[in-house]
Amino acid sequence: MCGRYTNTAGVQELNDRFRVPITSEVGTRRFNVAPTEDVLAIVAPKGEPEARVLRWGLIPPWAEDLKGGGRMINARMETVTSTPAYRTLIPKASRRALQIADGYFEWLKPEKRSPPNQPRQPFHFQVDGGVPFAFAAVWTPAKVQGEWVHSVSLVTCDASSNPVAAAIHDRMPVILADPDAQQAWLDPALGAEEALELCGALPVERLSARPANPAVNKAGEPELEGPGLLVARG
Repeated sequence: MCGRYTNTAGVQELNDRFRVPITSEVGTRRFNVAPTEDVLAIVAPKGEPEARVLRWGLIPPWAEDLKGGGRMINARMETVTSTPAYRTLIPKASRRALQIADGYFEWLKPEKRSPPNQPRQPFHFQVDGGVPFAFAAVWTPAKVQGEWVHSVSLVTCDASSNPVAAAIHDRMPVILADPDAQQAWLDPALGAEEALELCGALPVERLSARPANPAVNKAGEPELEGPGLLVARG
């Protein structure tokens, strides 16, 4: 699963990259984005792409509270068309989203730690040397206890065809790195099957990884933000 990521760019760089007006800094210049936080995404509910701030962790329309959102941060590509929370979203371009990032974290498997009791070692993955990209995602509005919540879940895939990712974890997020793939993901002419044809592991030559600071293991504390999180201790 993908449980943390970065979106360290500012508004102007993201505007230039995605060609969609971004009017708020919410979700930008982040070095440790965590589940249930507000994140930056591009959606097209009326056919035209627009930037929105969404809650990371899908809240389905039938939810009575927000408790389950932290467990629904990822949607498996293999079951996204059959899982009740996602199956009505993936066929509609109006419910597909581009979740904006410029890197993601994954942790070394416990059996690979030495010594075994050391802090979990995170790795920071980047695309094409660190440029902003988009996770393929789905989103939905839901009215929970009288308040509207707009939430999102990113799509994951098998990582076995990408040795860089597979060395750390057997799953990886679906990364839409190029403008044509991003535009296609939001294209209303594409149904679920055609949209999923855009998904899969990023080619290995475009992905890099390096150890990050174990301080990233904690989230939600302002002092734990900043570029120091991307540098391994020692």
